[in-house]
Parts: sequence; C-alpha cells; structure tokens
Amino acid sequence: MSILRHSARRFVRALHTSNATVNADEIAHFSRLSSQWWDHQGEFSFLHKMNPVRVQFIRDKLLEIAREENDDLDIQPTHVLRDLDVLDVGCGGGLLSESVARLGARTHGVDASESNISIAKVHASADPKLSPPSPFLSYEHTSAESLLTSPKRYDVVCSMEVLEHVDNPASFLSTCATLVKPGGHLFLSTISRTPLAYALTIFLAEDVLRKVSSGTHTYSKFIKPNELIEFFQNYRDPKVRGLIYNPLLARWHLAARDAWGGTDCNYLFWVRKPALESGDGSAAS
Repeated sequence: MSILRHSARRFVRALHTSNATVNADEIAHFSRLSSQWWDHQGEFSFLHKMNPVRVQFIRDKLLEIAREENDDLDIQPTHVLRDLDVLDVGCGGGLLSESVARLGARTHGVDASESNISIAKVHASADPKLSPPSPFLSYEHTSAESLLTSPKRYDVVCSMEVLEHVDNPASFLSTCATLVKPGGHLFLSTISRTPLAYALTIFLAEDVLRKVSSGTHTYSKFIKPNELIEFFQNYRDPKVRGLIYNPLLARWHLAARDAWGGTDCNYLFWVRKPALESGDGSAAS
C-alpha cells in the first residue's frame, strides 16, 4: 500500500508542474528497439495484436457520436474517419498512424525518437497510398509541445501507450487537449496503477516471460482511470474501456462496459473537448 500511496502523491504533484514531458531515458530505450517495430513476433508483438482493438474503439466511438448528432446520417463504420485531421502523439513505428490513414484520415504521426520516425517513414513508403507525398499520412520527429506553436488543431488526437512513459503527465495531457479542435476527440490508452498491472506488465511480461524488454515500464508512472477522469472533469462524460488479453487465443478484446476489474490493467480512454471553451483550452483550470 505504501507504493500505491507514493504513486498517487507523485501524480498529484505532477498536476502542478509545467516542465517538459519528454524523458530522455525513455526515448533512448525505445530508440534502441526501433528496428523491431514491424516484427509481429518481436518486442512489439503485444501492440500489433492490440492495434485492431484500438482502431475499433476509435472508430466505434466516432460513429456513435456522429449518429447521436445526426439521426438521419447513413455512415459506414469504415468511413467515419474519412477527411478527419488526426494527430498520433508518440506514434512509434506507425502502427496506429498507418491504420487510421488507410481509413481515409489525414494523419500526422509525431514522435520524440528520430529512429522511430525513420522506421515509420520507411514502412509507409512501401504502401503507394501512404508513401510521400500522400495526403493521408505524414510523420515528424518532434514533441507534442512543439506543435503548440502552430495554429493547427485536430479533429482527433490519439496517444497510445505513451502516457506511462512521459514526465509530468498533467502537462502532457494538457498539451494533447490543447491540440484538439473544439468539439474534437482525445483518445488515450495506458496502464492502471494496480498490483494486477504490476504483476502482468512488469513481473510476468518483463521479468518472467521476457516478452518485453526489462525496464520498459515503471510502476509509479502508471495512471489510474479515475485520475484521468478527474483531470478531465470539465469535459463531456469521459469514457473508459478495459483491454483484456486472452493468452489462449493470443488476442486482445474490449472488456464489457463497466465490467468489474476490467480496467485494472490496460485500458482505453476517450473524452470530447467542449465545442465552446473559455481560456486556453486546457483540461484543468
């Protein structure tokens, strides 16, 4: 329990900081692994299996909102991302970026690791639809904070499996929220700070099975769903869905809504930015 209390205090303290969020050690760690991004059986195999579920969550949520606001709207699930401006923060090798770009979104992937961006560009170049100068996909070696100097804002901002690797998570969340257009959507996926999450993602995945490199995760950086919900308390009705891995089927699936314990490890988070907002657009005022 002392570890949990320490982690909670760390997150609260971070809410009051405004320092840069990029952690050089984390970037160096993932840069060393960058050549493995598109090895489906390698370091990022869990993410390859998770990616279709992440895309499903994004697509289904956008479709749900579109149909709520347009009763007579006849839109196909595969078309809901068409012509939207999407930002993928911490895009890594481009797993999510490529997926949403193929669905017709104008996708911009950014990452603080130059080698990650290089791998992403090389892989995309093999697809005629996505290779430069494709209108669907572009990449940039930069941080999320650097994008704040541009007036460009996005219909959808995604940051998947990134939040647990940044410094000053509150500053990072505020940056991501600011990059969302009024009325736009923010999607996150991360890991909850629970004993179960420690057992599965660090002890089992890193130390025992060695499916993930040792040191990839830091327990104190995990963030509970209620902490995200509280951070975005001024936004519209945040939603959380658990991500469950079935080792027998070697696949991920979305936990049932409000399933007991469903968000105790990996989870997805969605929130919508108010259409009209005072101040600088940050989540916490």
